[in-house]
Amino acid sequence: MGLRNSDSESEKDLEIVLGEQSTRIRVVDSGPREGLALVFLHGWGSSSHLMRSLSGPLSAEFRSISIDFPGHGKSPNPPRALSVPEHVSLVREVLNQCEVTHFALIGHSNGGRVSLQLASESGQDLRPAFLALVSPSGIRRRRSWKYYVKVWAARILKAPFNVLPPRAKEFGLDWLRHSLVWRLLGSSDYRALSGVMRETFVHTVNHYVTDRLPHVSCPVLVYWGSSDDAINRQQMDELTKALPDGGLFVLEGAGHFSHLNQPDVIINGVRTLAKTMSP
Repeated sequence: MGLRNSDSESEKDLEIVLGEQSTRIRVVDSGPREGLALVFLHGWGSSSHLMRSLSGPLSAEFRSISIDFPGHGKSPNPPRALSVPEHVSLVREVLNQCEVTHFALIGHSNGGRVSLQLASESGQDLRPAFLALVSPSGIRRRRSWKYYVKVWAARILKAPFNVLPPRAKEFGLDWLRHSLVWRLLGSSDYRALSGVMRETFVHTVNHYVTDRLPHVSCPVLVYWGSSDDAINRQQMDELTKALPDGGLFVLEGAGHFSHLNQPDVIINGVRTLAKTMSP
């Protein structure tokens, strides 16, 4: 089913080339086709469906394009593990295939990380008019003592295998990674994954955008819930301080999914800025 030239919602599976391979991406496209397009990027383990609290109301006034990243929602797993810059390339290709040149990015969590990476890249024709980010990830968090205990425990567990011959070492480390004690050391997101999605997760959580922030020249609205237990205030303060044109809006009592808790605040902010950016 192709994208229809109308204001009604439509879905399409786009084929995106990744080097010598390709992956299929589900795109939901709705709203008027003229003017500024709003592109919605969900967080890790989520999907475009959870962005509907924003994309649904805003599609009454603006073209709204929601993407299911590979391995999420209705998009199948990619043929290989993907990095954050490759997710950026994927978004750019979706925009090309949807014939979008004037757009803003609305990203939650990892979708915010991808948005910041995209906006920071110079020498590209497709540059966003603005970003609206909900608890964006990609800013290094100050670690607690529990984190360092886990790191040292992992090193101690791996040490005996590092002195073995290569084949025995490989076998031993593979056994360790599948053991209960090793799984207990990992995050719940990591433990729930396997194959290319586990590798993609590792690439993703280890990709920080802090050094890219001075290159983000467009306005950035940052929304953060005061009860967010995944992203803390220190990260959001560091983010907005480093952005040339960024502002932080604290949503009292909201959690990591503040676009579900308090969508109206975000919708009003996006709508106001989008109207000033529309041609």
